[in-house]
Amino acid sequence: MQTLEHEPLQILYQDAYLVAINKPSGLLVHKSPIDKHETRFALQEVRELIGQYVYPVHRLDKPTSGVLLFALSKEVAQVLSNDFRENRVKKEYVAVVRGYVEEQGLIDHPLKQMLDTKAEKIRGITKEEQEAQTYFETVAMVELSYAVGRYATARYSLVKLKPQTGRKHQLRRHMKHIHHHMIGDTKHGRGEHNKFFREKFGCHRLLLHAHNIKFIHPITEKCMNIFANYDSTFEQLFHTFGWDSVK
Repeated sequence: MQTLEHEPLQILYQDAYLVAINKPSGLLVHKSPIDKHETRFALQEVRELIGQYVYPVHRLDKPTSGVLLFALSKEVAQVLSNDFRENRVKKEYVAVVRGYVEEQGLIDHPLKQMLDTKAEKIRGITKEEQEAQTYFETVAMVELSYAVGRYATARYSLVKLKPQTGRKHQLRRHMKHIHHHMIGDTKHGRGEHNKFFREKFGCHRLLLHAHNIKFIHPITEKCMNIFANYDSTFEQLFHTFGWDSVK
């Protein structure tokens, strides 16, 4: 498991109304009953970093890295939260997945709501299916001379993902649905490929990164486009696979 104890948060943008950071993989956004043992949270660390109370307006899963936005007031938080819900915030992710993915396409596949706690499951709480859409675009591919699973070689793709809805684990579940599981996904992925990346490349994280978000600033009405750079794991893989020119 990756340790984040000595990894400082990077501020990508800050003004009088909001702040954006590059969240590292493995860091929770806020306290969660699913990870009761965790003591580090992006929410608290950003507050300590800028010396000001901040309000979450969206979230990234614990293993996902990339752009994470906070508001500096309740009023701005309400506007931004609504913009996220209404899909007025455009998000682009980058992921490494197994196999050669088609050039581009739309995954339109409903997803059942995921139960958050064991208590919900024990009480028999059920959740309905919700519509879910994700656009994808393949930007690079690689074939490696290693036998993983039943194939003599291993193929992987670098894809851009643009969710049109915001369902829990949507991108990971959608890529599983089209049989191109994300590397490092211990819940929805393929163990043999995760093991291969751990042993061959020292990769111990989910290879999903929130690369940039676009939105209209709630106060200045300026068009914002905030990018988050890749961590060392991604950078090393880009170099190893010859993907430096497409990242």
